[in-house]
Parts: sequence; structure tokens; C-alpha cells
Amino acid sequence: MASPTAIALMYGTAWKEDATERLVAAALAAGFRAFDTANQRKHYYEAGVGAALTSWFAAGHARDELFVQTKFTYRDGQDHRLPYDPDAPIATQVDQSFERSLVHLGLDRIDSLVLHGPSQRDGLGGADRAAWAAMEQLALAKRVGVLGISNATAEQIDELAAISRVPIAFVQNRCYADRGWDRAARAACARHGIRYQGFSLLTANRQVVTGQVVRAIAARHQATPAQIVFAFARGLAMLPLTGTSDPQHMAQDLQAIAIELDRDELSAIERAA
Repeated sequence: MASPTAIALMYGTAWKEDATERLVAAALAAGFRAFDTANQRKHYYEAGVGAALTSWFAAGHARDELFVQTKFTYRDGQDHRLPYDPDAPIATQVDQSFERSLVHLGLDRIDSLVLHGPSQRDGLGGADRAAWAAMEQLALAKRVGVLGISNATAEQIDELAAISRVPIAFVQNRCYADRGWDRAARAACARHGIRYQGFSLLTANRQVVTGQVVRAIAARHQATPAQIVFAFARGLAMLPLTGTSDPQHMAQDLQAIAIELDRDELSAIERAA
């Protein structure tokens, strides 16, 4: 698999429905090599991602060029199109969801498997411990490369790190500027050597993206405001996700990897919320 530490930008596939295959194909053509999805038909079309990957492989590309991340989602986050038996134990649900993901994606291994949010608002519940233990078994069997969790608080990150046999590689959270760009969760990640994945960087922070500070920095770098936000996120050691449906924006987002902001610029954007 592509090295997790080498990934600079990830393409997110949520909320794309029947356009998923076309948009993933466009993202591949633009140069994206890391993709995020979930076995949650309510918000993702995992099989559409797989169809695009299958076509890409058929064109002669190698599996090891890609990094593919998917998620196990609890019943409360699903609609009626379940990828597992809801009456089965959580560990069995994880295994069934994983096997369905392999079929949907047309793969024989997953690079990153993420627990799609803890089962409760505060702390970890028994379901979380059971799900994580089942995910660890997949990792120990080398069917999964690395593990992660999404939508987690700093306290939940600390608690999960304390019980994990397989280290947490990723935390994926919606990232709000008015919450210090998820400062507490990022600090927890730093304590445990976890890489923070930030999503909704643009849509959750429109006031900052269109604000004077970002626009001025964008003009200085001859870049778009979106590119500056992605460069800012990378400057804070985040792995940014983009879910754009515009091929031009896909290319622009990838170009943001080359933009380096200085300390003053990073600080100015942090204060802009």
C-alpha cells in the first residue's frame, strides 16, 4: 500500500451517490491516490468507489499506488441498507461489514479501517471496545494496514489509546475554525503519535475561507482561498480531505501541496475564526 505518512491530501467520497464512480475516476485522473469511503450506504456509495478503482486497475495501474480507507458504522448511523446482521454481536458485524467492503471495493485488503464514531457522546462504551478489538484482529491478521477512529473527542482518543493493542494511526474529525481547528483533539493526537485527518475544512468554515485574512494570504501566494486552507491544515500537521466534485478544483487542491505557509501566516489563519 501507499505509505500513510506520505499522503498529503485525501479524496473524500461522501454524499456523491450515483456520481461516485465518475468523480472517483476524475480524482484518479487528477492525481489523487488516497481515498476515503465507508460501508454506510446512507451517506456513501462504496461500490461506486470500487467500480472506479477496478477500471483504473484494468488500465494497468498497480494496487500499491493507492491508499484506500473505509469505515465500520454502527446501526444508528445506517439506513435500511445494512452491510451486516444487526442482531449479530458487534465483533461479527465488524467482520461482516469488512467482508462486504472488500467485495464493494474489489480489493483483497484495506489500507485503513476506521471506527465511524464512538457509540456514545462521552467516553467509550462496551460496543466501542468490542468493535475496536475486532478491528485489531483484522489488523493483526494483516488484512488491514492501519486503524483509526472518527468523530472522537480528546478524552475518547486518550481512552482508546490506553486500551489499544494496535496503535491508532488516524483520527478523522470535522474541523471547525471556531473551535480552534479542533485543538483539543489534535493535541490528543500529538500525545499519542496519531495523524489527524480534517474534513469539512471548507464547508464548515466558510466565513474564514472567504474572509480578509485568507484572501490576503491567497493573493500573496497567487493561490485560491481553498488552496490556502489546505496548505494551512498541512502546516498544522493535518491530513486534509477534499470532496470537491469539480475536476478543476481537484487539480487546484492537489497543487496546494506545494504551498508552504510561514509561521506568521499560520498564526493569522488560526486567529481568524
